[in-house]
Amino acid sequence: MFVKFAKALAGIAVAAGAATLALNPSFAGPDHVGWAETGAETSVPYGWVDFCQRYKGECDAGLKAARDVELTGKALRDIERVNRWVNKNIESVSDMDHWKLVDRWDYPSDGKGDCEDYALLKRRMLTDLGYPAQALLMTVVKDKKGDGHAVLTVRTDRGDYVLDNLEDEVKGWKKTGYRFVKRQSQTDANTWVTIGEPTTAPAYVSR
Repeated sequence: MFVKFAKALAGIAVAAGAATLALNPSFAGPDHVGWAETGAETSVPYGWVDFCQRYKGECDAGLKAARDVELTGKALRDIERVNRWVNKNIESVSDMDHWKLVDRWDYPSDGKGDCEDYALLKRRMLTDLGYPAQALLMTVVKDKKGDGHAVLTVRTDRGDYVLDNLEDEVKGWKKTGYRFVKRQSQTDANTWVTIGEPTTAPAYVSR
């Protein structure tokens, strides 16, 4: 399955390099999108801890300087294509049906997964395209029903944007309709920080 991902990356890189894309008008400037306000360190999701036990090389990077993605036309094209490609090519399956576990974070190497698996793959594909991991942040939110959900936040020089397996359109974080709970720190992938006013974290994420 990862061969398929590699071929997809090659196609994205060629398409992105073929032309300079004007910024999508649906992407508002920083005055409208803004950056989510992060707070104190908080609990690390069990799913991330368990993932890191199985993928130690991807989690033991240590402290790094915070970096943002410069939202050029090429960067926007890459982000949108990765989001659409993963959403189209991964079959949505709950962790219970997939692994017989309530919550397991993993790469969808068999073509199946739920929200955090989509986000992990998008994160990997964007880092493979050269974007800094410090700007690609696993994020826990609550949906309108209060259920836990995971998305990928891309921190850019124009604000925070969200890649969501439930939405092909890449949106500014304020337009998602979610209650943001916590996400990875930009300087340490194994440290998580609160977002906005404190709220109880969901026991697990799904969908």
